[in-house]
Amino acid sequence: MNSLLPSARAAVLATLLLAVVTGGLYPLTVWAVARIAFPKSAAGSLVSDSTGSIRGSHLLSQNFTGNQYFHPRPSSAGSAGHDASSSGGSNLGPTSLKLRELLQERITAYRSLNNLATNQPVPADAVTTSASGLDPHISPRNAELQAPRVARARGIPTEKVVELVHRLTAGPDLGFLGDPRVSVLELNLALDTQPTVP
Repeated sequence: MNSLLPSARAAVLATLLLAVVTGGLYPLTVWAVARIAFPKSAAGSLVSDSTGSIRGSHLLSQNFTGNQYFHPRPSSAGSAGHDASSSGGSNLGPTSLKLRELLQERITAYRSLNNLATNQPVPADAVTTSASGLDPHISPRNAELQAPRVARARGIPTEKVVELVHRLTAGPDLGFLGDPRVSVLELNLALDTQPTVP
C-alpha cells in the first residue's frame, strides 16, 4: 500500500502536467503564432464586400442560385448542400447507378440553365461534388460557360464578364500544385460592384 501511494501521486501529477501542456499551453502557443504570422488565415480567411460586411470565407463554398450569379459546384454537405457544419461527400462510387443518374440529371440541368447544346461537353466540376462538399472554387471553363447567362441577367456584355473571370482566375499553388481555379464568392462579389442595365 505504501508503494502504491507514490506511484498514484506521480501518475496524477503527470496527467495534470500533460493536460496543462497539451490542452492549454500548446494550443495557446499555436494560436498566438498563427495570429501573429498569419492573421487573415487564423481569423477564418473571411471575405468582405465593398461596404466592409463579411460575406463568407475563402475556404468555404456558398450556394448562389440566381441567374445573375455564378453557381458553385454541387454539394453533398448537409441536407441542402454547402453546410459547413456537415462537411462530407455522398459516398457514391463510380459503379453506383444512383450516381450515374444523378450526374445525368445535373448535366441536363446545367446545359439547360446555361443555354448549351445537348451535346456540349460539361466540365466535371459543374456536376460532381468535392470530397468535402465545400470547395469554394470552380474551373475557369465552368465559369466561362456560365458567363453568357450571368451577363444576360445583369445586362452587361459577355466579354466583360469573361474578362472578370480571367482576371480572378488563380493559377496552381506554387506554380505546379493543382489546377487553375476561380473563387465563386469573389467572382460574385466583384460582379455586384459592376453597373447593370435594368
